[in-house]
Amino acid sequence: MYDNGNFFNGDIYMKKVLLALLSALVFLGCSSKGAEDLAPSKLVVGNSLERLELNDQFEKPHAITQETQKIVFAFSKQVGHDCNDFFATKESDYLSSKNTLFVADVSGAPSVIRSMFILPGLKDFAHTILVIDDKNVAAIYKPEGDLEKVVVVSLDNFVITSIDYLQTPQELDSFLTK
Repeated sequence: MYDNGNFFNGDIYMKKVLLALLSALVFLGCSSKGAEDLAPSKLVVGNSLERLELNDQFEKPHAITQETQKIVFAFSKQVGHDCNDFFATKESDYLSSKNTLFVADVSGAPSVIRSMFILPGLKDFAHTILVIDDKNVAAIYKPEGDLEKVVVVSLDNFVITSIDYLQTPQELDSFLTK
């Protein structure tokens, strides 16, 4: 970096450093969109969920059946807690007796937190919890609506007939019993 005892052309060096930093910022700002931005949600009225298959809290795979009438989705931590607290007050077959599945999205949590705390904690519940633990899978099923509410998808022969956004467990209870 020295040329005859002098610092080698400091202006040119500084320009190259600034150009490299500017280029890096441009590339970061123009990075490709994640899968969540590219994939359209499958939770749209008229779409089929026939191929939906997720593992439960014990890592046992579950697929929906023709008898499945509703799927309750929790896409936020608080909604997941509220739903689990609500279902914990019911009989262990409450969901299955209503032909309903419960899906909790835990993909937003760091993998260490998921594996050390969240998934072991879910095993304490008597009701079945289907788990989304992959952000790409979560992106496919996140609807356009308010994710801070309980999302209830109604089905007829695998096809979505309606999507409802509920605020409280009491609403969920009355919704599932009608």
